[in-house]
Amino acid sequence: MTTKIEGNLPAKPVEARAVTEAAQARAGNPRAPAVQATPPVDSLRLTGEAVGLKAMAKELAGPSKVDMAKVKEIRSAIDNGSYQINPQEIADRLLALEREILK
Repeated sequence: MTTKIEGNLPAKPVEARAVTEAAQARAGNPRAPAVQATPPVDSLRLTGEAVGLKAMAKELAGPSKVDMAKVKEIRSAIDNGSYQINPQEIADRLLALEREILK
């Protein structure tokens, strides 16, 4: 009795790659010296925005530049009822600020 095998067999046999003597590592033989890694180099570069923020933080950390005479004048005007609020000027300044921010 004979059996015929049919299927998806390769057309030609797969050949094993030859391993050369040099590629084989033998126990007890000296190895090639280890490759040393390059030492890491740290660097830091600030952008213009970061420099600006740093300067602003330094300025804000310093003494404040509040005109205390003006504060006392306004406080006094509020207390005696003579301080006038101009809603149109407030609105104009808010719009100007918005335009400046959107640039």
